[in-house]
Amino acid sequence: MHDDRSLVEARLKRVLDERIRPAVYPESVPLDVAVWHAPGEPVPVAEGLAATPEPIAVGARWGAPWGTSWFRVTGAVPEAWAGKTVEALLDLGFDENMPGFQCEGLVYRSDGTPVKGLNPRNQWVRVGAPVEGGEEVRLHIEAASNPVILDYHPFVPTPLGDKETAGSEPQYTLTRMDLAVFDEEVWQLVLDLEVLGELMAELPVDAQRRWDVLRAVERCLDAVDLQDVNGTAARARAELTDVLAAPAVPSAHRISAVGHAHIDSAWLWPLRETVRKVARTTSNMTALLEDEPEFVFAMSQAQQWAWVKEHRPEVWARVKKAVAEGRFVPAGGMWVESDTNMPGSEAMARQFVHGKRFFLDEFGIENDEAWLPDTFGFAAGLPQIIKAAGSKYLLTQKISWSQTNRFPHHTFRWEGIDGTRIFTHFPPVDTYNCSMKGGELAHAERNFKDKGVARHSLAPTGWGDGGGGTTREMIAKAARLKNLEGSPTVVWEPPHTFFTKAEAEYPEPPVWVGELYLELHRATLTSQARTKQGNRRSEHLLREAELWAATAAVRTGFPYPYEELDRVWKTVLLHQFHDILPGSSIAWVHREARATYARLATELNGIIEAAQRALAGQGQVPLVFNAAPHTRSGVPAGGAGTPATEGHTTREDRTGGGHVLSNGHLRVEIDERGLVVSVYDVDADREALPPGQPAGLLQLHPDFPNMWDAWDVDRFYRNTVTDLTDADAVTAGEDGQSVRITRSFGSSKVTQVLSLAPGERRLLIDTEVDWHETEKFLKLAFPLDVHAERYASETQFGHFHRPTHTNTSWEAAKFEACNHRFLHLEEPGWGAAVVNDSTYGHDVTRTVRADGGTTTTVRVSLLRAPRFPDPETDQGVHRFRHALVPGAGIGDAVREGWRINLPERRLTGAGEVAPLVTADRDAVVITAVKLADDGSGDVVVRFHEAHGGRTRATLTAGFPLAEVTVTDLLERPLPDASAPAVDGERIAVRLRPFELVTLRLRRA
Repeated sequence: MHDDRSLVEARLKRVLDERIRPAVYPESVPLDVAVWHAPGEPVPVAEGLAATPEPIAVGARWGAPWGTSWFRVTGAVPEAWAGKTVEALLDLGFDENMPGFQCEGLVYRSDGTPVKGLNPRNQWVRVGAPVEGGEEVRLHIEAASNPVILDYHPFVPTPLGDKETAGSEPQYTLTRMDLAVFDEEVWQLVLDLEVLGELMAELPVDAQRRWDVLRAVERCLDAVDLQDVNGTAARARAELTDVLAAPAVPSAHRISAVGHAHIDSAWLWPLRETVRKVARTTSNMTALLEDEPEFVFAMSQAQQWAWVKEHRPEVWARVKKAVAEGRFVPAGGMWVESDTNMPGSEAMARQFVHGKRFFLDEFGIENDEAWLPDTFGFAAGLPQIIKAAGSKYLLTQKISWSQTNRFPHHTFRWEGIDGTRIFTHFPPVDTYNCSMKGGELAHAERNFKDKGVARHSLAPTGWGDGGGGTTREMIAKAARLKNLEGSPTVVWEPPHTFFTKAEAEYPEPPVWVGELYLELHRATLTSQARTKQGNRRSEHLLREAELWAATAAVRTGFPYPYEELDRVWKTVLLHQFHDILPGSSIAWVHREARATYARLATELNGIIEAAQRALAGQGQVPLVFNAAPHTRSGVPAGGAGTPATEGHTTREDRTGGGHVLSNGHLRVEIDERGLVVSVYDVDADREALPPGQPAGLLQLHPDFPNMWDAWDVDRFYRNTVTDLTDADAVTAGEDGQSVRITRSFGSSKVTQVLSLAPGERRLLIDTEVDWHETEKFLKLAFPLDVHAERYASETQFGHFHRPTHTNTSWEAAKFEACNHRFLHLEEPGWGAAVVNDSTYGHDVTRTVRADGGTTTTVRVSLLRAPRFPDPETDQGVHRFRHALVPGAGIGDAVREGWRINLPERRLTGAGEVAPLVTADRDAVVITAVKLADDGSGDVVVRFHEAHGGRTRATLTAGFPLAEVTVTDLLERPLPDASAPAVDGERIAVRLRPFELVTLRLRRA
């Protein structure tokens, strides 16, 4: 037989596009349309429904950027349509290729009842099935004219990302407002042909099945009368019955489809718009669940559920009903799908505490999976946090975006820094927006790396990013793919069911140890510096607020601010969403974030000051409150007292120009350019810096990545560097222990103050940058005379090591990485640390000098200036604090990292304040002291081993103890945990490396 595949396939495409799809709606009549444009921000539903609209015609422009327009559509079903299925077709001006990224609508009845959402892939509203004829139709559409930020030519700077700069030009053209007859038989024919056509394209050319399908499709097309598609659709479908009924082979890959709508809690839209996106999507999904008995939909991010509850109670009622039926499934157990690299230890824990508690309180449901399909890499401390929250699984898809190396597994156990292993799945479909296309499912089967030992994967199915969710077309396709020869099998299942089956099938999968590093989006560790500073400082203010409020509550009866702390925590957690904290959202989002962080700082400082005042009492004794987890200048951790003074610092003129600072521990030389040319460790009799290489050096790179401006920094940025060595002025500080340097470069200015305080083993670097560059990358470099093949980087509840070399492509790909408060590197007998108060991105490189020595250079990332999606990213004044700590062991790095983030607070009072809880080993770091969330008055203390070794320690409570219970993160007793030995107020603990423990202390 002659090969006519191309002929039949081309025929299928044209007939589908030009004859069969248009016949789905064979008859239509226009609706009358009127519109009211809400002034300013969105209005309550009742106000929108009550407004008086003005007539508008199809073809008219509408919708200023970020505006809200209330359309009223009215009409009557023609009498001649009696007995038929009728739908309203409501096209606001959609581009079908941009679901979630443009205008959207939520349809209401006149009584305010939500019907369903409108988006580019969901433009219909069912009127009746069947209709009687003559029915009056009256619908209202709350339409959001969200502008297109990421267009076909992506990453173009635009003022549309903030309502303050977006202007008022209408964004959309009203395209279609009709009543139409819906021919379900033709619609089913469309789905039959789409499924078979997509399947056929994925089968081998020489496969019998491909030719069987091809001939069936050809017979089907022969049976369609192109002048009477509606009258011949059933006859055409009959030609496909046999090929659609052929069952899958027993070895077919099995796909668990999970209805899904990944909704970014903010990205190319502000937070307030996400509230409405969630309402539209949940309205659609609850309606779809009523129509499709096998469909299951899962939604993560407790914050989004809370928004529905607060802002759309009528939608919430439908959601609760569907949850009770087990088909609308809470997923993930986190407050938001957060970034996991940058959130601190407690914040990462609280993501699970607040997320899981919401689902428990509202539905009595506990999640056992972390659901993070789009997060930009995963910190090595995360597995034990997942376990400590009572969960045991992780799902993500994002690692498939890595540019350099392909991850070797799709199902595996992920081992964190303490040895905890979490059963993890990367869906091989390689998208969290699966639409049940044959190419997607075939890719999942081909791509699956665990063949031979497993054959089960998950497919998050539905339009996402900007929402929309699963469509009836996807469900219809899945029904055909449930058991179809040549295709993976498809079944709708909740995440828990998938994970249970996958783990049973593959009980001993391979193990991946350490971080799950995304080889992409590395610049998100630096973009939008103010957002990152707001996060870091909010985390530490929350620590202080809980610590001092709990101490004051136990000691003085101070009213513990449960509700205020709960609200603030949830706000901070929201802003850790994986496009807010990473700095990849529009200008509006970050403008609001800056204001929010400032407001939270004011509120938290108020709580701290009130609690400290209650603790200090009346008096004139000078007190220093130490919120760090280590004793500082004689003041105990978590207490207050009068600090001890130690030594003094001298400043001298340097031979050849510049200054010398010395305090008996360190001798620091700063040359006439304001560069640190020597840091001599007096105690160790050793120079920290390599010959001729200054520290505290600012370096400027061009920064224009190939894609994803705010997200990416590409390796070639290093090819060009400008050392900022010219100084405008270098002057000695009046305090006798600092030097001030000012520099100018481009359109920007920088001031650095280098300080060496008495008795300290750290050189403090305060940097203020008035930044007015674009597409530039600013780094702060510390070359060190250290031979180290690896360095330590702080992460949640510990640290982990990365190599300083680039032996393999995996190591070379980590040319920009994340740390929290410190970086540490050492050779036997001597090390050094670089600590910071608000930066995350860094790089570490090593070279061998002509003298045979090794230079290992730590460079912290300060600022970028991408122009998309915020064209004014980080313009203005920024302040950073870093310190170089020569001679530091890992314990010194841990201590100094906490210290620089928790500055002392000074008050006068009656006398010393004893800590509420102490640990007698520096390796045991207490990350939280608080009152139990249930209001019982119990004290909760969370701590971990921070040095990477085993330790024994004694915790001492500063109050009489009645009982000590080991709990999970949600403060619930762990049934299999052995109680620690208690002697009076002393609690003996033994910890493995990096082990995390939460204790609940009941007061006597």
